[in-house]
Amino acid sequence: MLSVSNLSVQFGKRILFDEVNVSFSLGNCYGIIGANGAGKSTFLNIISGKQDSNSGSVHLESGKRLSVLEQNHNACDDFSVLETVIRGNEALFQVKHEMDILYAKEIFSDLDGERVGALQIEFEEMDGWNSDSEAASLLSNLEIPENLHYLLMSELDGKQKVRVLLAQALFGNPDVLIMDEPTNDLDYDTIMWLENFLANYENTVIIVSHDRHFLDSVCTHISDIDFGKIIHFSGNYTFWYESSQLALRQRTQQNKKSEEKKKELKEFISRFSANVAKSKQATSRKKMIEKLDIEEIKPSSRRYPALIFEQEREAGNQILNIENLNATVNGEILFSNLHFNLSKGDKVIVYAKDTRAINAFYNILMGLTKASSGTFEWGITTSQAYLPVDHDSFFDKPTSLVDWLRQYAKTEEEREEVFIRGFLGKMLFSGDEALKMSNILSGGEKVRCMLSKMMMERSNVLLLNEPTNHLDLESITAFNNSLNNFKGTFLFSTSDHAFAQTLGTRILELTPKGGIDRHSSFDEYMTDPNIKYLRQKMIV
Repeated sequence: MLSVSNLSVQFGKRILFDEVNVSFSLGNCYGIIGANGAGKSTFLNIISGKQDSNSGSVHLESGKRLSVLEQNHNACDDFSVLETVIRGNEALFQVKHEMDILYAKEIFSDLDGERVGALQIEFEEMDGWNSDSEAASLLSNLEIPENLHYLLMSELDGKQKVRVLLAQALFGNPDVLIMDEPTNDLDYDTIMWLENFLANYENTVIIVSHDRHFLDSVCTHISDIDFGKIIHFSGNYTFWYESSQLALRQRTQQNKKSEEKKKELKEFISRFSANVAKSKQATSRKKMIEKLDIEEIKPSSRRYPALIFEQEREAGNQILNIENLNATVNGEILFSNLHFNLSKGDKVIVYAKDTRAINAFYNILMGLTKASSGTFEWGITTSQAYLPVDHDSFFDKPTSLVDWLRQYAKTEEEREEVFIRGFLGKMLFSGDEALKMSNILSGGEKVRCMLSKMMMERSNVLLLNEPTNHLDLESITAFNNSLNNFKGTFLFSTSDHAFAQTLGTRILELTPKGGIDRHSSFDEYMTDPNIKYLRQKMIV
């Protein structure tokens, strides 16, 4: 279907890809993974024709069509919503556009008639007469109502634009579908719809995503970028991660016989295959795991940060009590009548349709802003560490990372450079990287610094607002595992489905008409019909 031959990409002295040979087959969904800077987005740009390589070639099978999810959300602002979707099939759109121009002519010549006749045949072969209804159906599935279909894209809000561009990429059943971070800015319901759609999609899909649940739900293969090469592994992300970790452990077991290692790998594959077959998302695409050759499983060279959250002291039973808390902005109610008692050991997902409500909630609890009315009280034995969604203000001065972290030290020992360098090394800032200036860090590096700060604070209550933003899959996985082992209490808000499902034991949803408080996993909460009915009443 799509093949890459002898692909090489180099920026200055840095080699990104070195003689890459890889192919993508019909009916498979490939999740492209790699550390930050490995070249995931660059690779997608090259195979979609947006960027040139230094050498090598990309070949798409003759007669096949490739579609790309548009990353520039304002690229189609001058077009109507329906036209934007149909432009997803550029060849069909051009035929339709030429026919419209000819039909609009005041004087219609015989030559025009012949041309229209030829275009109509071509249009019919493309199933063009159903294009408007197909586009409208896609939009409706993505909750873009009919009354918006003829508006200009510039008249939509940001989330609506994302959904329309998603419909554009899916329109016309492309043979190869390329998507770079497709779940960004999508809500839970839209992501679930996309997961189900792609899980049953019969053509080729190539995806870059940091959403592990999404990769697990749709991928038949993981394509790992490492050492300038790309290698396909059968299975989804969780299988790739767990099997690579198993292979890494086995590599260190020098005394273990090869027969024993082979048996262990076979048992692992068997267990994983059984779990996949039982899952609600299981389809024929996901059963490919059963065809695995154990020789495919190899250790990964990935580096994972060492995240360990410890408590300076254990909190008492009284953690946080909230009474009738209300927050408004410019007269608009973000949340109201909130009553909540946080118990020791709770792992609470703070959820809201409006992210402004979540931001206001955390800022109030941390004393950064005041509530419109109501009260809250932290237990006297508690200490709080906070990761805000926007933390740029912590990095506005040109300070080395050693000095940046030193300002949060509590003891003389912690202020020593050896101690701080060791701490930064655990977060993958080793050697000269510890002397980087804090005001030039990438988004992911800033988050890792903030997590270092939080670990040094050793608080017994953590507040985390979109903690996985900007992190790569390795950091997200390490973070997830660390919070699983944390003995204290934490509240968190996240758009990472796997993060929410594996960590949360309680849900607090903020709405303009009150709070909804349930002891439940995230999936149970979002799919329970009784809760769905209650949420609709509270949100609308």
